[in-house]
Amino acid sequence: MHGPASHGWLLVALCAATGAYCLLRMRSQVEEQRRAAGGEALMGFGMAAMAVPAAVFTPPAWAWPVYAAVFGAAALHALWSAREGAHHLHHLVGASAMVYMAVAMAAAPGGHGGHGDPGVPLVTGALLLYFTGYVLLSGVRLVPAAGGGGGGGDGWGDRPELARACRLSMGIAMVAMLLAL
Repeated sequence: MHGPASHGWLLVALCAATGAYCLLRMRSQVEEQRRAAGGEALMGFGMAAMAVPAAVFTPPAWAWPVYAAVFGAAALHALWSAREGAHHLHHLVGASAMVYMAVAMAAAPGGHGGHGDPGVPLVTGALLLYFTGYVLLSGVRLVPAAGGGGGGGDGWGDRPELARACRLSMGIAMVAMLLAL
């Protein structure tokens, strides 16, 4: 990602912390919660790895096709799961955005960000619109949950307001990564 290294490290920390919390959520008693948390953990850790500042570490050329393959498989899984619920469509868009960013980074000179052909900014713009809308909607949905006092005696994996906060933070991170692309 382009930009100051401090911004990159903040994104790495945010995404890694979100991924770690999603791993905790995988211990939930609710099966749907566990499945969603697994996909969100993959997104969090993948975004953290992609956000490492280029000045610190430039991934080898083979890393971008690996990212594209992993998130392409995640997109196919989300597409298959979308028949069960609309939330999986968001996972499909997120995984597809990760594939898009991996391909854009592989095609860029130096292999770490930048725009290629004139069609790329249109896709970036569409993804930015989607994730900006998602962030705004997630923020609105989080406000009533935060005022409600939380889940009381629920375990860390079953706190819906924390799950919403994680989704919000990953949406914000996706916007930041797309802007830096």
